[in-house]
Amino acid sequence: MRNILVTGGAGFIGSNFINYILDKRDDYNIVNLDKLTYAGNLENLIPSERKKNYHFIKGDITNFELVHYIFEKYKIKYVIHFAAESHVDRSILGSEIFYRTNVMGTNVLLEVARKFEVERFLQISTDEVYGSLGSEGLFTEKT
Repeated sequence: MRNILVTGGAGFIGSNFINYILDKRDDYNIVNLDKLTYAGNLENLIPSERKKNYHFIKGDITNFELVHYIFEKYKIKYVIHFAAESHVDRSILGSEIFYRTNVMGTNVLLEVARKFEVERFLQISTDEVYGSLGSEGLFTEKT
């Protein structure tokens, strides 16, 4: 059994990943840590919520003790990190929560992952985190 921590799994991208992977793989144990902010919705996870290899934990990735507990209890060896504050308009009104979640929260995950010697850490993000290419910008794999 592969024990995987998914952060931000109640958001659009994270929930689609969880539903897809649990539909395809019985040998993955998914632990979903999500704060359930404006972007999270547990209804996105209805297809997965009753599966024995799915566990939901409401919590904040900046909480070192909670993250440490999850790694220890579930023997986490893989992390797929979707959790982020990414709404540009909200960042203009107050940047502190963006710094706290996107920088400090990621740091907590990396430190605990290093301590528990995880095999793989995947950082997932959206275009809103990295910003706009502008009106004449064109996305390529190199941008």
